[in-house]
Amino acid sequence: MLYSRPIVRLLSQTVRPFADVVSSARTCYSGKGIVLPSDVLDAVAQEPEANDRYHGILSSIYQAGHHTTFQHSYLHFAIENVSRQAIWSFLHSHTFYNSEQVSQRYVKVKKDQLFVPQGLNQAQLDCLQDCYEFQIKAYHEMGKMLAPVTEAEYLKRFKSRRGSKRAEKDIQKKCQEIARYVLPLGTTAYLHHTVAFLTVLRYIRLCQMPDVPMEQKMLAEAMLASIRELDPEVDRFVQMPLDSEEIFENQLLSQTGCDMGKAARFQKQFDQDLGGRISKMVDYKVNQCQSLAASIREVMGLLPNENFSDSELIHKVLSSETNSYLKESLNLGTHSKLMRTLMHASYSFRKKISHAADSQDQRHRMTPGSRPLLQTHFSGEPDYIVPLIVKQDDLVLKRYEEIQNQIWEKVNQAIKLGMSYEQFSYMLPNALSVRFSESGDLLALKHKMNMRLCYNAQEEIWQASLEEALQISEVHPEIGIHLLPPCSVRYLGGQRPICPEGERFCGVPVWKLTREQYQRSI
Repeated sequence: MLYSRPIVRLLSQTVRPFADVVSSARTCYSGKGIVLPSDVLDAVAQEPEANDRYHGILSSIYQAGHHTTFQHSYLHFAIENVSRQAIWSFLHSHTFYNSEQVSQRYVKVKKDQLFVPQGLNQAQLDCLQDCYEFQIKAYHEMGKMLAPVTEAEYLKRFKSRRGSKRAEKDIQKKCQEIARYVLPLGTTAYLHHTVAFLTVLRYIRLCQMPDVPMEQKMLAEAMLASIRELDPEVDRFVQMPLDSEEIFENQLLSQTGCDMGKAARFQKQFDQDLGGRISKMVDYKVNQCQSLAASIREVMGLLPNENFSDSELIHKVLSSETNSYLKESLNLGTHSKLMRTLMHASYSFRKKISHAADSQDQRHRMTPGSRPLLQTHFSGEPDYIVPLIVKQDDLVLKRYEEIQNQIWEKVNQAIKLGMSYEQFSYMLPNALSVRFSESGDLLALKHKMNMRLCYNAQEEIWQASLEEALQISEVHPEIGIHLLPPCSVRYLGGQRPICPEGERFCGVPVWKLTREQYQRSI
């Protein structure tokens, strides 16, 4: 096995980052109108001293923190051979990006799509390879074992599809989706990734954060190299990566320590606090409903209790019966003056889901979470999530647990061989438990519920969203009642077809059910 290295290609960009930044900054003080990037490039070409003058502008605004000018230039990368762990820990751990990556739910993983970290001796490399081979074999085994129970559950929904090619294809994909829980976090992916120039500068500066600093640094260096080809001026002001000892997380970690016994105690306490839930509400604003209604009145210039009660106003904004924006497939909430009032209400949750599920959940960037340093949560004991369909068959469940336990045995063998956390973390499975807190304002939560209460959504995120909607209903029934899947929203708004998924219809008329009646196994 050869050591892996991410592959980064710059597909498109807006002119050159340097010219974009300087032209936008000069426009702020231009009495002659817009200054174009081409004006900057032309001036530099005609006057050698202009380059130093413009670099002075660039350095000045950069040091002063006037960084909006650095966001006009967007860079569109094609990234290959990057691990799922690095995508979760680094590329998708913030708000300011857009990605489209290959899906393990719908695309079968091949045995050559595995990340090999640098710095391993032969014994360690053999251990990694043995674990990877076991996980790929287990992935195919679980896919086959899951077929009977998945087919049975599928045909409960779609009786008319028995024996059809459509059913065969759908069942195969569902088996594949669940089998991926045994795959390693070192499984590689390829993706389109678009970020502002400013974000790349932050990537470079913080690339040595935990949990996979070696791979993250390679990613940041590859991005910088591609920009350097585009605009050599970046070397005049780009800040190099902070050293490991300068990373704040590492500084605090050196003071608090990191041992497996403490991690085990943390896991136990966190899980006890959840009380059997996937997601537990831990905070919300005390006067949430009153403040929400007051902000609606402010937008419309209404006096207290004028025209409508608080509950009536909240209903008008949150219900698709009265708010036509909610029936649109284009999410208009952040652009609507009335719907922006929903940003004043917010909720916080503690949750525990698998690494696979959280890799999707974190894509909801407007409901941000404080993801953990996974190394501080590692206890050395099996710590994984069991999918719903696996629990439907005792033989499948038994084999699934055997596989997970064997993976942990191999990981602990890697530790005995002296592998660092970063190196052996690639062997941990997608089923690995991730514990964290997540918050969101009502505008973002309503959009997320609209997407994730759909029966086609990833099952753990679906279950967490259902628990969250019901808990919000307990404290604020006039708000919680409107947190619904897309079909229910469209049904209440009188839209047809009721399900927006077309041929991807889940097979259940969910709009006829109360949320307390929601139940699914696939």
